[in-house]
Amino acid sequence: MTANLTNMVYPGFETIPRYWNREHECMTARVDPGEYYISCQDEYIFTRLGSCITACIWDPVMRVGGLNHFLLPERKAHDDWHQLTSYSCRYGNWAMEQLINSILSAGGQRRNLQAKVFGGAKLGGMSIINVGESNIEFVRQYLATEGIEIIAEDVGGIWPRKVMFHPMTGKAKVKRLSSEPVELTILEEKEYLDGVKVTGGDNDIELFGD
Repeated sequence: MTANLTNMVYPGFETIPRYWNREHECMTARVDPGEYYISCQDEYIFTRLGSCITACIWDPVMRVGGLNHFLLPERKAHDDWHQLTSYSCRYGNWAMEQLINSILSAGGQRRNLQAKVFGGAKLGGMSIINVGESNIEFVRQYLATEGIEIIAEDVGGIWPRKVMFHPMTGKAKVKRLSSEPVELTILEEKEYLDGVKVTGGDNDIELFGD
């Protein structure tokens, strides 16, 4: 089985970690902050979210889809508003464009695309704006502009989340991690955002347990 795993991956996604999920008896690809992944295989795509947003987009007719994982920068007292807008274009627009264009390149049709959106939690600390809420507003506006319907979402709140998405069917499973310490998630998102600054189907959401 493992000898053929690389043959199942679209070019450009060979570095995305994939493993056999015993619970679901299928392959699972893990998407970390700043990454995205598409597939037409019977597999799940997994990610963990705090303030970040995941847009799960798929074509239910061609049965191809994927998800991204991005975070807009938080506005600090010293930030210039125009700089923040530039960051939003660089981070959010890039994440959305890359995911959508990859799905279209794999045979998806824009008129068929549907979306589910997750994340955007408010995690710890005080800030001038809630970066999670900014992420939610951004992805909603972006998808509306692109004419892609959001058929389900689980956003906001104070909970980190785990998301599993099946790109062929659009089925999504989400778990709110209310009992899990948020420090690791906050650290992962900060490291991701700092790094970027330096380098320039089923309409229901199924809750799942451990």
